[in-house]
Amino acid sequence: MLISLVQLLGGFILLVWGADRLVAGASATARNLGVSPLIIGLTIVAFGTSAPEMIVSGVAASQGKPGLAVGNAIGSNIANIGLILGITALFYPLRVESRTLKREYPQLSLVMMACLVMAWNLNFSRIEGWILLGGLGALIVWMVRLGMRKEPEDPLAREFEAEIPSDMPTKVAVFWLIVGLIVLPLSSQFLVLGALSIARYLQVSEAIIGLTIVALGTSLPELAASLTSALRKEDDLAIGNVIGSNMFNVLGVLGIAAVINPVTFDASILYQDISVMFLFTILLFFMAYGIRGPGQINRLSGGLLLFLFILYQCMVWYTAAPALDISP
Repeated sequence: MLISLVQLLGGFILLVWGADRLVAGASATARNLGVSPLIIGLTIVAFGTSAPEMIVSGVAASQGKPGLAVGNAIGSNIANIGLILGITALFYPLRVESRTLKREYPQLSLVMMACLVMAWNLNFSRIEGWILLGGLGALIVWMVRLGMRKEPEDPLAREFEAEIPSDMPTKVAVFWLIVGLIVLPLSSQFLVLGALSIARYLQVSEAIIGLTIVALGTSLPELAASLTSALRKEDDLAIGNVIGSNMFNVLGVLGIAAVINPVTFDASILYQDISVMFLFTILLFFMAYGIRGPGQINRLSGGLLLFLFILYQCMVWYTAAPALDISP
């Protein structure tokens, strides 16, 4: 058990560090090549913060444990809204003014609906996996086109401009990009091995570990990014990190898992966990969209999100049973 915990903890630490180096190297390289900060933020940064979930998903699915991958995707989306935005709003109430983010909300809703439709038969097939990955490609193209629009007054563009490294030479940026690409899969191997060992020790399914422990660990880059953005009073960036990550998680993480190893799961995953993911997405929409003005997630809303997240975690462990097992 001690070795498994060391593997898990070491995997998390290396995963977070590797994702940070990947994002810094990739964004600095793109900036040095003249790419717009808004495009970098909407694509490279969003992709990079979801890289831990994607790599873990691929490693788990390749080892015949797609339940860990699916649990990680769903659990990470719940953690992104409930835990990350909840804690962030408690530290610093978030005010949403970006028109770019308002254009992303419908895309997030569409992605969630596609996930629900595909999950309705309790299966993510290989074809559906390719459809999800195709949707990821289309999303990236849409984000690039969105970032090419000249809207310098958009707060999100200014916040990305301030966050992307501007003094990193291209050679150094490429070096860190390569380091991140090497460290991420290696650290994921450690993390998956540790998570599977803990699941066997606790006699619970890999899905439970994915929904809870692994989801929390792979969401650490988003937590660090959102907290840092909030402390710098970059409200739109804090929420934008979560929205982008959640879309990438469903399309990329579930897509990769299903393509590598089609997934069949129990109905409780649909009725409990995917339903909770939808609930948090709806709450985010009503709190942050701001139909008649800027949206806002105040401390009360943040406390509610955090409370619901803790309640969900308790529910997952309380209802943990053999019926929750996911098999390929």
